[in-house]
Amino acid sequence: MLGTWRLAPHDPGAPVPSLTVRPLDGCRGVRAAGEVALATHTIWERVLERAVREGEGVYHLELSEVTFVDVAGAGALAAAAERLGDGRRFVVRRPPPTLRRVLETFWPDLSTIEVSMS
Repeated sequence: MLGTWRLAPHDPGAPVPSLTVRPLDGCRGVRAAGEVALATHTIWERVLERAVREGEGVYHLELSEVTFVDVAGAGALAAAAERLGDGRRFVVRRPPPTLRRVLETFWPDLSTIEVSMS
């Protein structure tokens, strides 16, 4: 089941956050669902590293089903974008509002990330 879950320290049986990633149809990239948080950083970082290695000009990250991206997840995205070669970029489609704000605040001039709300 996809959704947003927060680990409550007083409830050891509470579900941990999840992140599901699958390939996009029709273009190079992935569709993610869930949240990018401490429990899912490894998945997120692997997705970004693969995108950097694949060498495509544009790599799409469809995030309309992502409910939360923490600052470390945003930083991982920015770091991966900085490793992209000339002429390459991430197109981040429909990210959660917090991710858009963090990118605008901390990496306003990072031209290798294009945020699309459509």
